[in-house]
Amino acid sequence: MENKNMTMFDLLIETHIGLKRQGPGSPEMTMRALSFVDNLNEESYIADLGCGTGGQTMVIAQNTIGHIIGVDMIPNFIDIFNQNVKQLHLENRVTGIVGSVEELPFKKEELDLIWSEGVIDGIGFEKAVTYWNGFLKKGGYLAVTCPSWLTDECPSEVEKFWVDAGSGLDSIENNISILQNTGYRFISSFTLSEECWIQNYFAPREAAEKSLLEKYSGNQMVEAYIEGDRREVELYTKYKQYYGYVFYIGKKI
Repeated sequence: MENKNMTMFDLLIETHIGLKRQGPGSPEMTMRALSFVDNLNEESYIADLGCGTGGQTMVIAQNTIGHIIGVDMIPNFIDIFNQNVKQLHLENRVTGIVGSVEELPFKKEELDLIWSEGVIDGIGFEKAVTYWNGFLKKGGYLAVTCPSWLTDECPSEVEKFWVDAGSGLDSIENNISILQNTGYRFISSFTLSEECWIQNYFAPREAAEKSLLEKYSGNQMVEAYIEGDRREVELYTKYKQYYGYVFYIGKKI
């Protein structure tokens, strides 16, 4: 990457491309959500939307027998996704493609399960679950993670941070209601653990950003980008009792 052509989006990619996960989560939380999904078989079709490099996708693949397509808009992530598929010898039923989660390449009512960890908030919870519903078979499942308020109190400092980031942060109750009003039967929800944020995401991201600071020493854009991420960590540490990532599982009616 040439310094003169660098963008914040380039920095986001370079920071996350070497991480096992591109957001908060864990194999244990993925497995817990997967435990609510039944009736999958070798003919089932699963889509992981905003799959990143496939950390959670590989967990799903190793614990199901269906066909899985990972979709992500970042080609670099998909390249690594498909490398991971080959390393695990899953080429016969798992593949990653470059695409938009807002313009899916699937047929209507083609999918048995739509999975998405950490992406839906950037689209809008209601907009995404409404659109994705059309690609699920009747009785198909939706499993997504979305940052959500855990309490009725919403501290203004952290609320402003999320609004500035383009988030539509809402309560768990409201998101469940949205699911129920957009063609799903609510199955379950649960909050991701602190470990999913700190150990599994913030710590490896911080190590990657330390390398960026050394690589682009003195670059003000890099310093500003990393300062924004540090602010995110600071706010989570201070206000983690008020918000967190929540898994939502629904079944198409």
